[in-house]
Amino acid sequence: MASIDLSEEILELKRERRAVILAHNYQEGPIQDVADYVGDSLGLSRKAAETDAEVIAFCGVHFMGETAKILNPNKKVVLPDIEAGCSLADSCPADKLREFLDANKEKNYYVIAYINCSAEVKAMVDVICTSGNAAKIALSAPADRPILFVPDQNLGSWVIEQTGRPMDLWQGSCYVHVEFTRKSIEDIRMRHPDAKVVAHPECTLAVRMLADEVCSTEKMISYCRDTPAQSFIVVTESGMLHRLRREVPGKEIIMGPTELCACSDCRFMKMNTLEKLRDCLANLSPEIMIEEGIRARAEQSVRRMLELS
Repeated sequence: MASIDLSEEILELKRERRAVILAHNYQEGPIQDVADYVGDSLGLSRKAAETDAEVIAFCGVHFMGETAKILNPNKKVVLPDIEAGCSLADSCPADKLREFLDANKEKNYYVIAYINCSAEVKAMVDVICTSGNAAKIALSAPADRPILFVPDQNLGSWVIEQTGRPMDLWQGSCYVHVEFTRKSIEDIRMRHPDAKVVAHPECTLAVRMLADEVCSTEKMISYCRDTPAQSFIVVTESGMLHRLRREVPGKEIIMGPTELCACSDCRFMKMNTLEKLRDCLANLSPEIMIEEGIRARAEQSVRRMLELS
């Protein structure tokens, strides 16, 4: 009853604030259930670019709220927990990337940045990508310039496999996805021999090689829905199971275990709660703020992604 009352309070506040609630696939189920749109980073970026709402309540991590603000400088963007960060974004600080590019000016890198990075990094690169469009973005890169892919080395190596385009890779990774191991996936596959394994490209090569399909979280929906199999082992953050079980009813959705536990929660994604969402709509804070010079430069790389997608 308490969660129902809280959800109703959130929906009333949303109407009062003329807000839209955007939620990533990795958010907890109750947040997904009150959101206007639930999706992956590409889908959320598109919704943020299209919305006519006065307030964007972004239920995700900090770089996602920044992306919404980059595309909506005149709107108020609030995040339930301002401390919800990202290990991938942290692995590529803007000052370190700047030092690297300055030390390698002669290479004239074309820099592709996974959307899991800070606004400062987005302002320094040529184009942004997501796991859903990374291969397409890489294929659109100029043929006469070497590519630097930041910050996820695992997604970058998967893009190389998909496209054949050589790239230099920043040595960053998602702490959640690297917790999945070859052994943990082999073990659960032995217990569910008829299940298809679908994995996110942020996983290591050893895990990707065991998968029947490697794809973005958004494509996981269509893959599980359209594939004749009745059981699926999902190798990504645990929040994805809520949406899959809701949108692919009648099929068995199994959480791929890590080496350490039966599921894989992102501690940053799970910092957001219904209570914090209610409070951020009530108080219109914490608010995402970006210095205008950085925001304007970052918008160029994000818009370029949207144009190419």
